[in-house]
Amino acid sequence: MDDQSLGQALIDIYRRLLDRFGPQHWWPAEEPFEVIVGAILTQSAAWGNVEKAIANLKRAEALPPKKLRQLPLSRLAKLVHPCGYYNAKALKLKSFAFWLGNHYADDLNRLFANNTDDLRQQLLSVHGIGRETADSISLYAAGKPVFVIDAYTRRILSRIGLAPEKDSYTGYQAFFMEHLPADTELFNEYHALLVHLGKDVCRRRPLCPQCCLNDMCQLAAVNPSL
Repeated sequence: MDDQSLGQALIDIYRRLLDRFGPQHWWPAEEPFEVIVGAILTQSAAWGNVEKAIANLKRAEALPPKKLRQLPLSRLAKLVHPCGYYNAKALKLKSFAFWLGNHYADDLNRLFANNTDDLRQQLLSVHGIGRETADSISLYAAGKPVFVIDAYTRRILSRIGLAPEKDSYTGYQAFFMEHLPADTELFNEYHALLVHLGKDVCRRRPLCPQCCLNDMCQLAAVNPSL
């Protein structure tokens, strides 16, 4: 496919997903710092368990950055226990809270005033924040036009037959961002819809007959009984 055809294929996928699942209203959070906390906690965790951990933090009034810094690490680990890897994630939350306080006096508006590339590089310098988490923060908390890549997205695109030549996080991200308009709302909704499809339909063992993309999917064409 040429670039125009690839762009049209990606838009077609988006429209089908939106028609099938509707707006996802993602990221579910009351304010930007809660988005950041959720992005850190959701690493290798189901969202339902992340919600339990965030609810614990809210009940303990431990969600603001200053409170996270003051909270003993062992206490914080207990609060985020539902989302797994709780000791490591407690340390990641602490690290971000101290970094935000030291560099930006807890002012997220100052942090988000950085351009997209600078923001990403700064986030990646914080302990426990990798590319997917940094991009989730940039897109969902800062409102930057960055396409988030996760395992669901890579699985779906690969099965459809639209995987980029470079099978890497950077390769998949460039594939989307080079063939779609740089639109924060589009990237937000598109990523959330792909996650929905990956969780509920395009699973490790896919439910192809239920998929709104099955007529354009190479895997479904080869294995129509899946």
